[in-house]
Amino acid sequence: MNAIELLTQDHENMRALLEELAGTTARGVKKRRELVEKIETSLRVHNAIEEEIFYPAFKNAGDGKDDAKMYFEALEEHRAAGDLVLPDLLKTEVDSEKFSGRAKVLKELFEHHADEEEKEMFKRAKTLLGKKTLEELGEQMAQRKVELKKRQEAA
Repeated sequence: MNAIELLTQDHENMRALLEELAGTTARGVKKRRELVEKIETSLRVHNAIEEEIFYPAFKNAGDGKDDAKMYFEALEEHRAAGDLVLPDLLKTEVDSEKFSGRAKVLKELFEHHADEEEKEMFKRAKTLLGKKTLEELGEQMAQRKVELKKRQEAA
């Protein structure tokens, strides 16, 4: 599986988890806790493989200001979702009124980010990196994903 296919699959999985979370109510305490745990693991692993492997390859292959701008914007979107909104959501009581709002903000941030990547960055990456490099990156990312998931589960 190439890097873009792997990341797109991650996006689809995250969208499904966030959509399921959005459909819960304050009475679904157990379901919300389970979903938030899955979302946290998925988001942290996804962000890590992008930041460690895909983004540096994209940035290094880039040939102009637009590529650099896409790279830095993607990093900031990760920071907003992973370092600001997700930790707030994790600290929020799942049966509180604030929980639904924070879950919605995380969903909207993620969807915006994934849409931009899929429509702009991935399209550009195909041109910059080529098929062979995308395959190699996909293999590295799949391997790193396994390592990160094991570490998350052990924590």
